[in-house]
Amino acid sequence: MTITPIHGSDSSVTPKIRFDRVTKTYATDSGEPVTALSETSFDISEGEFVCVVGPSGCGKSTLMQMLAGFHAPSSGRTLVDGVEVRRPDADRGVVFQQANLYPWLTTRGNVELGPRIRGVGKAERRARAEQFLEMVGLSLFADRKPYELSGGMQQRAQIARVLANDPEVILMDEPFGALDALTRERMQVELLQIWRERRKTLVFITHDVEEAIFLGTRVLVMTARPGRVLMDLPVELPDGLTPAELRSDQRFVELRDTLLDAIHRAQDVAA
Repeated sequence: MTITPIHGSDSSVTPKIRFDRVTKTYATDSGEPVTALSETSFDISEGEFVCVVGPSGCGKSTLMQMLAGFHAPSSGRTLVDGVEVRRPDADRGVVFQQANLYPWLTTRGNVELGPRIRGVGKAERRARAEQFLEMVGLSLFADRKPYELSGGMQQRAQIARVLANDPEVILMDEPFGALDALTRERMQVELLQIWRERRKTLVFITHDVEEAIFLGTRVLVMTARPGRVLMDLPVELPDGLTPAELRSDQRFVELRDTLLDAIHRAQDVAA
């Protein structure tokens, strides 16, 4: 399989996602305030695949949780389609690092769950489940329980579950972090293919710079806590290369070095 990245965004289009001077402060168990994000602003256009990297503790997951609607900003606004995010919504699907499938349901049952909750009829939700199970290569495992699946298969099932619910935005918080290297590379290729077919807006948190370059149309680099966007780097790579060829391409190596240097600088950026 060859990789043909799709890059860039149209600045004339209203952003699908907007972080508008977002600050998030938590209280520790001792009551001391900790600022995870400070005055963070950026836009993401519809259909973009944006990866977010940065030092440990820089607020990447906090950013994701606010976009998902699990937490509210302390100040500033998080908007989707110009509407402020105030709670979780089915139009924003979340893929976690752990698959988090319901163990009493089959793979098919897990994938059908979102449409069932939304009131989709039995025939339609079964058709959706079959479509996305085939897309992620799990048609033959539709009747298996989660504990009968490998880690990579569970992650593919989780992705199918999110896609079957047809969200406008897909949020992924280090979804491949616990996988072995071979499974991880295979999942990256599969995710790119799914993104090209569905053209959803996708925000992907990772600590792996090469993964960010391989997947993203843009990479955001966050500073050390309190997190802010230090760099917003477009990813432009040659077309028609295999994954192995792409990773050894000169432009890929240059982007990797640029991002690694930015992350090292990010660790030293003061509040």
